[in-house]
Amino acid sequence: MTHALKTLTCTGLAALALFTLSGCAHGPSRSQIGTGAGAVVGGVAGNALFGSTLGTVGGAAAGALIGNELGKDSGRRGRR
Repeated sequence: MTHALKTLTCTGLAALALFTLSGCAHGPSRSQIGTGAGAVVGGVAGNALFGSTLGTVGGAAAGALIGNELGKDSGRRGRR
């Protein structure tokens, strides 16, 4: 493959990726923020309590579920 063709291919793929991902360019919902924050807090708490990888992953999963639900509830309250 020639240098010019490689450059054109890479530029085209980058433009396609940019165009495709631009549809996702909006802020996160309250539920998504709650999920992320809950996962971080739960992971830290799980690691502190159990001191193992399994405790960290379990705490992150539980925190993500709780954070997601709390984010949904606060989103519903704001719409009334």
